[in-house]
Amino acid sequence: MRQLTILTLIAASTALSACGTVNQSLDSVHQPVVSRTDYVFDVAAPSGDRMSEADADRLSSWFDSLGLAYGDQVSVDGQGVYGAREAVAGVAARYGLLVQPEAPVTQGAVAPGAIRVVVSRMTAVVPGCPDFSRPSSPEFGGNRTSNYGCAFNSNIAAMIADPRDLITGRSGTAGVNATVATKAIATYRSKVPTGAGDVKPESTKGN
Repeated sequence: MRQLTILTLIAASTALSACGTVNQSLDSVHQPVVSRTDYVFDVAAPSGDRMSEADADRLSSWFDSLGLAYGDQVSVDGQGVYGAREAVAGVAARYGLLVQPEAPVTQGAVAPGAIRVVVSRMTAVVPGCPDFSRPSSPEFGGNRTSNYGCAFNSNIAAMIADPRDLITGRSGTAGVNATVATKAIATYRSKVPTGAGDVKPESTKGN
């Protein structure tokens, strides 16, 4: 009877260990997933090479409503948009962004006498986290915990300034700007230590 009970417990433990997320590698199965959303704004450009001040103000207000910032990509679509592209670039420059040379394919055709401004925004999330579907013990399959990698990769996805970097990364530059490279070191060395001032007297007596 005792032997039967032990075998039953072992079988139950083995069954439990087989449940949940399987992760037998040093690489977590929970990886950031990058998705892209395109926002479009059609602006009148009657001559095809310019944009009125009123439309430029409307475009700027639209950028404000989107919270346009670093990581977003701005592009222009339409026929004869060369001059209008310069106008859009002038508005986008206020947000520290450049207009991309090519626009993504969007739904619907651009009307004649108009241009389409496209803002492409990417986001990164780690689906399925947190994941506590697999018990931490007993473990007979050489698996890591089901939540392994969730904290690290979720923090990376939340902190990355441009989610595109998670897909292709960035190529290094051949040259190094010595001024930029040493700026942080110079700031660190020239900063006055926080404890350099006199110690402020404190008293436990009441007023």
